[in-house]
Amino acid sequence: MTRILRIDASARRVGSHSRDLADQVVHAWLDKNPTDEVVVRDLVQDPPPHLSQPAIEAFLTAPEQRTLAQQQAVALSDLLVDELLDADLLVLSVPMYNFGLPSALKAYLDHIARSGRTWTMGEDGQFRGLLQGKRAIVCLAYGASGYLGGAFAPADFVQGHLRTFLGFLGIADLTVLAVEGTTLDPEAVIRSTQAAQAALKNLMAAGA
Repeated sequence: MTRILRIDASARRVGSHSRDLADQVVHAWLDKNPTDEVVVRDLVQDPPPHLSQPAIEAFLTAPEQRTLAQQQAVALSDLLVDELLDADLLVLSVPMYNFGLPSALKAYLDHIARSGRTWTMGEDGQFRGLLQGKRAIVCLAYGASGYLGGAFAPADFVQGHLRTFLGFLGIADLTVLAVEGTTLDPEAVIRSTQAAQAALKNLMAAGA
């Protein structure tokens, strides 16, 4: 059985193209694998706090040596990491906000980037991700068009950020599905939605 961890980052609970695309991914997956489990982490409904000094100090302190304040500060991070480690497939729904990630998602990423738990450094000084074998499907939404191979592609700091971050943690099997023009270009929405749906169909046919 595959355990899916779905992470939603769009501030829109209704009318969100990234959430809608993630819905399609999860439904398509469960159609083929009805006994698989889905855990939902909605970062808007339950936003993680930005890192604090006690949390950072706790990350750098052995668990048995942490103060009570440090234990409390790291409790949510430990929960999020455990949730991630238990998952086989990540499905992220992410809109671009002002050329970057939603702040709640950035806070989440800061909580799960944990030395000794999701990444480590070898004796050779090389970083090594500890999440090898996991898969990720990232569902992106851009308000303007031109990000998917167009004139604004160099300003897409969302896809590159997520590819780099997840790759750092060891997730090499990553698929990106994207819709663009959601606030400015209806034709681009239709075109990119059709392309994303075709890519999803191919992904499922390849053995989801």
